[in-house]
Amino acid sequence: MNLIEESRVIEMAWEDRTPFEAIQLNFGLAEDDVIKLMRKNLKRNSFELWRTRVSGRKTKHLKLRSSAVERGYCQAQYKQRTAKSR
Repeated sequence: MNLIEESRVIEMAWEDRTPFEAIQLNFGLAEDDVIKLMRKNLKRNSFELWRTRVSGRKTKHLKLRSSAVERGYCQAQYKQRTAKSR
């Protein structure tokens, strides 16, 4: 896995609505592998904050997710790009 792919996996893991199954589908990494990647690449405190936040979070696991959650991300999460910023 190259640095760009690792960066994207870390970004997806931080996103509350992106389930681990989406990471596995796109990058072939199971939840345990994502945890190892996060532990390796984050500072200890950042890793612990992340683990606390995602542990048991229903939106991070498709089987626990409510059917009302239709997207893998929150629309407010991404900033709109303007022609100037491209």
